[in-house]
Amino acid sequence: MKSTVESLEPTRSKLTIEVDYDELKPHMDAAYKQIAEQVNIPGFRKGHVPAALIDKRFGRGAVIEQVINEVLPQYYTEAIVENKVRPMGQPEVEVVATPAVEGEAGGELKFTAEVDVVPQFDLPKLDERVVEVESVELNEEDVQKELDSLRARFATLKPLDRPAQDGDFLTLDLDAVVGDETIDSLTEVSYELGSGEMLEGQDEALAGKSAGDEVTFKSTIRGGEHAGEEATINVKINAVKERELPEADDDFAQMVSEFDTASELLEDVKKQVSQKNRSMQAVEARDKLLEQLVDETEIVLPQSIIDQETSRRVEEDADEETKKQMQERVIHDISRQILLEELASAREIHVGQQELVNFMFQTAQNFGLDINQMFQDEAQIQNMMSELARTKAIVSVLAEATVKDSNGEVIDISEFTTAPEDEQAGAAE
Repeated sequence: MKSTVESLEPTRSKLTIEVDYDELKPHMDAAYKQIAEQVNIPGFRKGHVPAALIDKRFGRGAVIEQVINEVLPQYYTEAIVENKVRPMGQPEVEVVATPAVEGEAGGELKFTAEVDVVPQFDLPKLDERVVEVESVELNEEDVQKELDSLRARFATLKPLDRPAQDGDFLTLDLDAVVGDETIDSLTEVSYELGSGEMLEGQDEALAGKSAGDEVTFKSTIRGGEHAGEEATINVKINAVKERELPEADDDFAQMVSEFDTASELLEDVKKQVSQKNRSMQAVEARDKLLEQLVDETEIVLPQSIIDQETSRRVEEDADEETKKQMQERVIHDISRQILLEELASAREIHVGQQELVNFMFQTAQNFGLDINQMFQDEAQIQNMMSELARTKAIVSVLAEATVKDSNGEVIDISEFTTAPEDEQAGAAE
């Protein structure tokens, strides 16, 4: 195969690919064999019909067409890799020449492919970067909030003899009816009033109700085959309960941790809050550093790609202002991804097998995805690898930057930008 690339515009290239007949012949032979196994011709067993007879009966052009359809994507991909072209969409392909359809077998396959591409651009200066983040003070309110969160994990529910209010836990029997059909039914389900986690209008309908009350209200179904339809919701309140938090005393400390006293547990909670604050500053620094780089980089994007992605993200009947805002968002998002990919390439970022596995497990857990399906999807694996490489790339630049808070104090975030054995992504992700 021979291939050349011609730049038509900064964001569009034309590849010309030529494949001689000798290289195509194994594919031609395979196509003849496949056809021979499918046709019935008197005097010949299936799979043993000569190529010449197939040409006579069906025409060599049909065989060549089948071969072209099968091999063209492969040769296009090889040409992209060979010429280091970075496509941003589907190519417009034109077959210029095909092997001879009559007479002696020979000739060549020649086709062109025009495609939008990632433009050439220069990375901004990466050294001596300074990033400013918000200063974070350790305060008692945050510490108490973290401690209460720990207490809530071991809370008990105490029955109440009063009307329900936000924060109470209700035990419910519930069914949803669309028309004459009951589409869902739940019994003894626990629900925190005011959380807004189940049905639209549910909190308003149940507020102020007591155990034993029965309530009916209307709600729009959010998912499933009845998504968007209005349903009648029938609810019976079996119990109203209040969450009772355990005292944060020595007994509690011994039950939930390795510490013997409440004061030791409190000190550990303070450390956790401080660690969380530093982590938030690291994430803020990473995001602001990336915005700096994007703002300082001029990347010309294909208009067709911008239009396609904008159309995908907004409704057809959206107003012009909404479309304009979305287009600006699309340009920013695509530019950021291209910048990170170039940065990962320039820094020769390597993704290890184990860190990729860890990253995929973490992603599956965070977004409720099926990890087994992820591992079976080659495209998903490649996407995860690219995402991790991009993250490691920006974190590698962050590790070299100076991070200051709004008070001018230099912040040490090295614990989030360094990790053993090639795992630079760290907790900043």
